[in-house]
Amino acid sequence: MSIEKQFFGKLPDGQETSLYTLKNTAGMETRISDFGGIIVSLTAPDRDGNFADVVHGCDSLEGYLKGVPYFGAIIGRYGNRIAKGSFELDGVTYSLPINNGVNALHGGLKGFDKKLWNATAINGEEPALKLTYVAADMEEGYPGNLKIEVIYTLQTDNTLRIDYNATTDKATVLNVTNHSYFNLSGAADVLDHEVILYADKFLPVDATVIPTGELRPVAGTPFDFTEKHTIGERINDTSYEQIVLGSGYDHCYVLTDTSSDLRLAAEVYEPKTGRVMEVFTTEPGMQFYSANHLKGDIIGKGGATYGRRSAFCVETQHFPDSPNKPHFPTTVLRPGEVYQSTTSYKFSAK
Repeated sequence: MSIEKQFFGKLPDGQETSLYTLKNTAGMETRISDFGGIIVSLTAPDRDGNFADVVHGCDSLEGYLKGVPYFGAIIGRYGNRIAKGSFELDGVTYSLPINNGVNALHGGLKGFDKKLWNATAINGEEPALKLTYVAADMEEGYPGNLKIEVIYTLQTDNTLRIDYNATTDKATVLNVTNHSYFNLSGAADVLDHEVILYADKFLPVDATVIPTGELRPVAGTPFDFTEKHTIGERINDTSYEQIVLGSGYDHCYVLTDTSSDLRLAAEVYEPKTGRVMEVFTTEPGMQFYSANHLKGDIIGKGGATYGRRSAFCVETQHFPDSPNKPHFPTTVLRPGEVYQSTTSYKFSAK
C-alpha cells in the first residue's frame, strides 16, 4: 500500500541509515532499517482489532549500536553456532572469530546484523523492501564473495514474508535467518503464550550449546510442543538436563515435514489479547529461544525494559554447526547454485 522513508541515525563512520515504514490495507505496519535489515517494529491486531507492536527493539540507531542481542536483525553469514569457530570445506580449514564462549555465533563480530544494506522500496498493494549486500571473500573468516538479497513483503493478509536469495563465486557455508524477539501481549514475560511446534525431534546440546549430533525425539520430554503447551509450563524443569544446559529453551527443532516447501512450523497464541502468530518456512529447522539471557538492562522502545523471558524467538534455519556435522542437511553453497529460503509470519486473532 505505502512505504515511507525517514532518517534513522548516523553510523560511527558517518554513513546515514534510514528507517522504512511499510503499511498494508488492513492497518498493519512494520518499520525496517537498512542497518542490519532490522525489523524495528511490527504491529498485529488483537481480538478487538487493536494493533500493537509485537517485537522488541530500540527507538533509535544509537540503541542498536550500544549492543543489543540481535533484536530483529538479519543474521549471517552463518546463523547460530559453529563449534570452536572452525570448519573444513573442500580440504581447507577456515577459522572464524570466537564470540560466544568457545564458539562462533551469528556470523561473527560484525555480521550481517551490523552492516549497512542497500535498500530499494517497492510500492504496491503489498509493499516490499529489497535489501542487498555483498559480503567480501574472507569477511569474518568465510570464503567467497557472497551476493545476498533479502526482500521483506507486507502482505494483505497480515503476513510479513521474508525471501532470501544468494550466490557465491567460491564454495562457502550459508545459514541466514531473522532474529526477531516476539511478545504478543506486551506483558513482562511470555510464559503464558501457548505454543505448537510442528517438530518431532530437537537437537540436544553440550555444555557450550553446540549440538551433540543426536536428533532426539521430543516425545516424553519438556521439549514436546507437538500439542499446545505454554512456554512457562516446563521451562524450569531442571530434572531434564537440556533445560539446564539451555537455561530454558535455546534449541534447534527438527521440523517433522522434511520437504522444502513453505510449510507451517509453529503456532503461537496469546490468550489475553487473542493474538495468533503462525510461522511458515522452507527451512529444515527452527531455533526456539525463550530469551533466557535478557537481564532487563536494555532500554527499548518507549523506555521499555526487556527482562528475562520477556520474548521468544523462532529463528528458521538450517542446523547449528552443520559444517562440522556431515549427517546434518548441508549448508554448503557453491558457484552456479542459488541459495533460496522463505519464512513468513502470519498474524490473526481469535
